[in-house]
Amino acid sequence: MDEVLSKKSYRIGIDVGGTFTKAALIDSIDGSVVGRSSVHTTHDHPDGVAAGVIQVFKRVLGDAGIDAGDVVLLAHSTTQATNALLEGDVARVGILGLAGARAAKLAQAQVQIDPIELAPGRVLQTCNQFLQSDGLDRKVVENAVAALRAAGAQVLVASAAFGVDNTSTEELVREVGDGFGLPTTCGHEVTRLYGLTTRTRTAVINASILPRMIATANLTETSIKKAGIDAPLMIMRGDGGVMSIGEMRHRPAMTMLSGPAASVAGSLMHVGMSDGIYFEVGGTSTNLGIVKAGRPVVAYANVGGHDTYVSSLDVRVLGVAGGSLIRIADGSVREVGPRSAHIAGLRYACFAPAEIFENARVVFFEPKPGDGDDFVAIETERHGRFALTTTCAANAAGLTDPEMHCYAPAEAARAAFAPLAAVVGKDVISLAKEVLASAAGKVTPTILSLIKDYQLDEDQQVLIGTGGGIGALLPTVADQLGLRFEIAKDAEIISSIGAALAMVREVVERVNPDPSSDDIVHLRAETLEAIGKLGADPKTVDISIEIDRQTGRIRAIATGAAALRSSGETETVSERQARRVAARSLRQSEDEIELVAETPGAFVYAPTAGSRHSLRIVDRRGNVRLQRSHAVVHRTTVEKWQDSLRSMNLFGPKDPADAFFGAVLLYDSHLIDVTDESRYSNAVKIVDSELSGVAPDTPLVLIGLGRAVSAEKMSSEKMREESEDGEV
Repeated sequence: MDEVLSKKSYRIGIDVGGTFTKAALIDSIDGSVVGRSSVHTTHDHPDGVAAGVIQVFKRVLGDAGIDAGDVVLLAHSTTQATNALLEGDVARVGILGLAGARAAKLAQAQVQIDPIELAPGRVLQTCNQFLQSDGLDRKVVENAVAALRAAGAQVLVASAAFGVDNTSTEELVREVGDGFGLPTTCGHEVTRLYGLTTRTRTAVINASILPRMIATANLTETSIKKAGIDAPLMIMRGDGGVMSIGEMRHRPAMTMLSGPAASVAGSLMHVGMSDGIYFEVGGTSTNLGIVKAGRPVVAYANVGGHDTYVSSLDVRVLGVAGGSLIRIADGSVREVGPRSAHIAGLRYACFAPAEIFENARVVFFEPKPGDGDDFVAIETERHGRFALTTTCAANAAGLTDPEMHCYAPAEAARAAFAPLAAVVGKDVISLAKEVLASAAGKVTPTILSLIKDYQLDEDQQVLIGTGGGIGALLPTVADQLGLRFEIAKDAEIISSIGAALAMVREVVERVNPDPSSDDIVHLRAETLEAIGKLGADPKTVDISIEIDRQTGRIRAIATGAAALRSSGETETVSERQARRVAARSLRQSEDEIELVAETPGAFVYAPTAGSRHSLRIVDRRGNVRLQRSHAVVHRTTVEKWQDSLRSMNLFGPKDPADAFFGAVLLYDSHLIDVTDESRYSNAVKIVDSELSGVAPDTPLVLIGLGRAVSAEKMSSEKMREESEDGEV
């Protein structure tokens, strides 16, 4: 590894989008962007999207004058899994359910999965067999698999009651399936959680896209080898982590929503986002989600109205973006979107020369049959038809600047809007702002919902903009809500950057309603081992433990930088540089903040006056790791952490075992976050598991939540909706 990084080396991240495939070339040592390129996504090529991956790979290297042998990692996000489900390009799934005699009656109903409607007219077809697993004979399994194949099964699912505890029967089905040439998904592969119905359904969805995803993986891998690329190939997962292409062949459903996940990874690793609302605007859709304490919020994906155990980002997707078309009715803007210029096959008017719109006229049209004929376009005399979009409106209103990817000269946008303004009897700038207000009105309710759902405090309510179309919407949305906003550097290729930086993530879950300290220690060790196998540098790994008393689940979430990148990062920021980062985040001058605590891996800052309970933690790489507007800080050591925590008065009126206001603990550069754990005894178990191997005299910083904020959090704690299917 050291030999590889002793010379210049590079990572390439590729975002395979619906319209464009974009690449970012990243210096492995300092993480800087040294090249970028894009090509049209090659959906119709014989090699599929793999052809576009190779094309953009060669182009970005050629433009930068870099040899393919200097690339040490190639990673890409993909829409293939999501598109396969949306388009119904799925295989017929044969389900072989298994259970012992005592549980057979209940289990048989739970593993019976009926056809799943993925979208209108798109159905995932299934067929079912069931066997009692006591003394299971291989010949009996072969007969059942033969019956499923005769019923049209192209792939198999093996799902056994309590299969997460004893995997032998599911693995036997896989062996038999291999003999029949049928790719097989075992229930225990997709999750180690109980809940037989949901686990089986998740396995069915995963199996249904195996043929398409295996073919894509094979084409991509073959194309890369033909191109002389020896670097490892990684694929973005929908939960913000990465997986090897070999792992994707087994669990392709994990790549659902990997496009937004790559964008979030870029925001975390490249921009240093720690808390806020990420706001990604493309040409057709906008993605919104939450990052808290440097971690994206993850939920279980819902497919066709059915719950699964596929972990993915909690992304809210809206049908309005930078290329959205305008609809007019009764002289006013009726709606903006969801149809876009791309879908209509039109060019954006604002990117054309202003003079071509002289004598242009307004036309109303229907982008697709059934859309309605009140969409607006501008017809020129010699250059055809152009779309008026939100991007055109933002430029016409003077809300963009040359730094933005969507920038165009205001005179061109205003010349394009002039014919429509004349038709509706309004001036150009007022009309442009009306368009933007309509578009923003589709976004603001979702942002308010996210703030409420995740109880973001004042300092966390900041919009971090990414995507090529971000300048078209973000300023107006932020103005409507009165929120701060930032447009991330390299916003238009942030997904490619996120793929390149390859934030490693792993989640391990178990059902254990009352885990002991030893249980938590073992789960943490298992998770650390698992993320290490994925290539994370142990020095960068943070593990968050969540104990959910409502569901009886315990979850360990590990995140860390890929070892390849972090091993080359020898430079650290000075205290003065860290102070500058904190001051900017706190919106104070450097003289108005003070260093209130320090560890070997991080600095803790707070204002010297005014909002004394605001703070920022900046690590030695210059990243803001935590921001809070209501917090108290206490310096202690690992040995004395419990006594110090009790002295901070973070407990409610009840016994501490039942009412704890939460805290974050910092040692070295590692954060232990128990802000969502209201049960003190569980918090102690979580913290003790993290600190079990740390020297007793290690400096530790305790950050306690403000009582007012915490009391509100506890009183308004939202009960999670529970699935009714259990494990027999």
